[in-house]
Amino acid sequence: MLFRRYGSVRLLPLLLSLSLAGGCPSVETGGSGDASDNQTGPATRMTLPEVQFWAYQIQKIEADGAIDALVNSRYDLVVLEPTRSDRGNTEFNTAGMVERLHKSSASVPDRTKLVVAYIDIGQAEDWRTYWTADWVAPKGGEIGSPDFLITIDPDGWAGNFPVAYWDERWKEIMIQGKNSVLQQVLDDGFDGIYMDWVEAYSDTSVMMAAENEGLNLAQEMIDFISEIRQFARAQNPGFLVIPQNAAEIVEFGGQAYLDIIDGIAQEQIYFDGNADTDWNEPDAGDHRVQDVCPADDAECGYSRAYYEDWLKIYLDAGKPVLCVDYASKPDNASEAYQNAVTNGFVPYVSRRPLDRLTDIPPPDYPE
Repeated sequence: MLFRRYGSVRLLPLLLSLSLAGGCPSVETGGSGDASDNQTGPATRMTLPEVQFWAYQIQKIEADGAIDALVNSRYDLVVLEPTRSDRGNTEFNTAGMVERLHKSSASVPDRTKLVVAYIDIGQAEDWRTYWTADWVAPKGGEIGSPDFLITIDPDGWAGNFPVAYWDERWKEIMIQGKNSVLQQVLDDGFDGIYMDWVEAYSDTSVMMAAENEGLNLAQEMIDFISEIRQFARAQNPGFLVIPQNAAEIVEFGGQAYLDIIDGIAQEQIYFDGNADTDWNEPDAGDHRVQDVCPADDAECGYSRAYYEDWLKIYLDAGKPVLCVDYASKPDNASEAYQNAVTNGFVPYVSRRPLDRLTDIPPPDYPE
């Protein structure tokens, strides 16, 4: 989830003009693309199964130096906020950012980066361009308007609202509309989509909203992801589809679900952090996830063993597993990395705001 602090948009655009091929003046932020770039000549782009190092940033992409840092990094895959769908950054040159990253080296010098777009498919975000002035956010247990806006985010992320993701109006915004969120991602040249809030299918408020419709919410989510894949692959046959979290949905979808995704990502297997925190706040990470849920604790929802057991199904099916933990203490980061690698996951440790590259990169990361 993105973190917004001041109203619906925290971030202010830093605008630098440049011309891209095609001659249209556009806006690039965070770097000039000068000779210091980690650029490579003709090279082969990484594939998802080859990824050894990945990074995740969904805030402050437009900040001065942010794109330069990403370009000059040696990550094989970067998951990034598309940014131009943010009402405060509509002139941001997302396509230019993707193009620069596609020309920059991965961990292997003659290979280039995969660039994947972070999209919240299960929640509406009130700072997006699709959120129009006449929309009303849910509050006080009442649904919003349009009525596919179900409730407020249960984890405390401001401006995020779980939706009736099966509603055709939401699918029009996400997939089918002329300027849909997915179409923008495709137009900007991303290699795939990294989908947050797949867990909407199991949210209590969402389940209550669907109670009278006789829906199988797990199947509706699987169908939704399948529609995303079909739409994207009609334009880009190699487009990657990566859900974040909700690994247990495979219990309902089985092989049919595994067939429509290319990998999976999981947050906070080992360490968690609080919503809406700043980078240097203690609660931005280092909350230890318990090893197992005690048998007599009915309130225990998740544990390290829970995540590891479900994710093993994906590994056994040949699907890469990315994981992101939230820790700032070196010992905790080291523990998370070691546990993840032992279990066959591709790890990244950062802090909850995800507004810059981590200062504790993975072991053996090529500096």
